[in-house]
Amino acid sequence: MKASELRTKSADELQEELQSLLKAQFSLRMQKATQQLSNTSQLGKVRRDIARVRTVMAKKPQEGK
Repeated sequence: MKASELRTKSADELQEELQSLLKAQFSLRMQKATQQLSNTSQLGKVRRDIARVRTVMAKKPQEGK
């Protein structure tokens, strides 16, 4: 997921995206804890995507000024 894709989304869409990413992160953490996660790099990708969404969400209101 690219930041440019996120910038085109509305605040509601960003919130939905964030919620789905947080659920995915929780699922991956549970898989890792139960030794079912074979590709551990997925955790890092999801964390970076969460950070991207939160960054875009934080900058959205500032663009209107």
